[in-house]
Amino acid sequence: MRKIAVVLAGCGVLDGAEIHEAVLTLLAINNIGAEYTIFAPDKDQHHVMNHYTHKESLEKRNVLVESARIARGKISPLKDFKATNFDAIVFPGGFGVAKNLCTFAFDGADCKVDPFVEKAISDMLRARKPIGAMCISPVILAKIIGQGVKLTIGNDASTASAINKMNALHINAGHGEIVVDQKFKVVTTPCYMLDADITDIQHGTENLVKAVLDLI
Repeated sequence: MRKIAVVLAGCGVLDGAEIHEAVLTLLAINNIGAEYTIFAPDKDQHHVMNHYTHKESLEKRNVLVESARIARGKISPLKDFKATNFDAIVFPGGFGVAKNLCTFAFDGADCKVDPFVEKAISDMLRARKPIGAMCISPVILAKIIGQGVKLTIGNDASTASAINKMNALHINAGHGEIVVDQKFKVVTTPCYMLDADITDIQHGTENLVKAVLDLI
């Protein structure tokens, strides 16, 4: 059975992983007959957002602990990820990606990537194993890979400009569409970077997972 690592950035679109994208990714992997293992960095979130008021909350939460809510407790620290144990890796989106997995939300093209996230991606690249990224997650691949890697976050001009500034090549895409870079074995899709509904997200995650598995 093909084994896919899924990396989460917390729990909730404003400060962690986008829950619809995360859950539908897991469902797509399961429905296609593969097996998933969930990881997250074991560190404090950048901040905590109240998802009802959209205001910052004065408390601290841990990315791994919050991601465990989506994983139903079946999750491992990202530092334990080993590329040799997996056929592919997938990153759902959510603002937590741009706040906890990297600093893109604050630094744009000058962002820094969490060292365990960077190691996981770099190890998969060296092993020539596929990487999937949705929503805002492709900015991490732009930062780490550069070299004209083809990516999409949809059609947001400012984010696309930052991706191009990181020496990647942004390609506009619509609901459910994917961009595949055969050279680097990278698959990306916009998901909630567009004005999407949950059915659009289902199509995007399914298409991404299928394309990732086709690259194995």
